[in-house]
Amino acid sequence: MGSNVISFHYTLTDQTGKTLDSSAGGEPLTFLEGSGQIIRGLEAELLGMKAGEKKHVTLKARDAYGEHDASNVMEVPLDKMPARAIKVGDRFRAGKDAHAPVVTATKVTDTHVTLDGNHPLASMDLTFDVEITEVRAATADELAHGHAHGPGGHHH
Repeated sequence: MGSNVISFHYTLTDQTGKTLDSSAGGEPLTFLEGSGQIIRGLEAELLGMKAGEKKHVTLKARDAYGEHDASNVMEVPLDKMPARAIKVGDRFRAGKDAHAPVVTATKVTDTHVTLDGNHPLASMDLTFDVEITEVRAATADELAHGHAHGPGGHHH
């Protein structure tokens, strides 16, 4: 099965119609099919579309960033945190590794901070308005590396 590299512009809105993210005015988002670079539910909707096609895609939370998982929430003593002046909404990488999950401080007391490892968009139904800008066959290099190269993709 050949894999394609797909580039698309998108506007992401929540259930109330508020824009959460958009590529308008910037580079389109580019990904290699099947590489896990974008959420699976959205990727499934984009497969088979052609350049110039537009689509309005609504994803249930489970097909987007998943439901909120209480086991991803933990209380940590402030003296175990790398920073002292922590406020609600601050985000941290939960480890030294560049791929460690990002956690968000959701509650801060005098002694503890509550860290939530769920994606900020977990448990939300999301709507994407997409327009495909390019569909091309992936290069051997891209297939070997498992991601798209070039504009909007990954650069080495």
